[in-house]
Amino acid sequence: MPNYKLGPEDGILSVRTSRTGAVAKAGHDLLIHVTEWSATLDTDAPSLVLDANATSLRVREGTGGMKPLDEDDLANIEQTIDDEVLHKRDIDFRSTSMTVDGDALAVTGDLTLLGATRPLTFDLALADGRVRGTAVVKQTDWGMKPYTALFGALKVADEVRVEVDARLQSL
Repeated sequence: MPNYKLGPEDGILSVRTSRTGAVAKAGHDLLIHVTEWSATLDTDAPSLVLDANATSLRVREGTGGMKPLDEDDLANIEQTIDDEVLHKRDIDFRSTSMTVDGDALAVTGDLTLLGATRPLTFDLALADGRVRGTAVVKQTDWGMKPYTALFGALKVADEVRVEVDARLQSL
């Protein structure tokens, strides 16, 4: 199998958050796109390397909540992510092992968030010229404090879903 170089021109790397807390109804579940990222997938080695610009996260959708999100809300959420959640520190992943079974990849590696590096395992599927997969990241495992509002009555759930859906193009 060939090597692949992936980035925003090939597909979407996204983060999905959900809400919890006593007034969860007031908040929104967010779909956030990472707009600056690059990855190299080598199914022969096998290996996966991903780098993401933490300041490139853009809110694409907010569902639920007491009222729809407007442009000011989106800008405030993105600024909060930059300043209070990710502190403008880039994100990277380096695989340490990968098992290839036909079109399925079981990936284990090291994810670095806020300078903390921890192991992460997830599956990817290669089919129809695309790579798709989901990883669940528990923020507190990386020393992150999930965002809260309204004196803690509204919280972003500790677990966020990171999803990729991208077209595969050989190097």
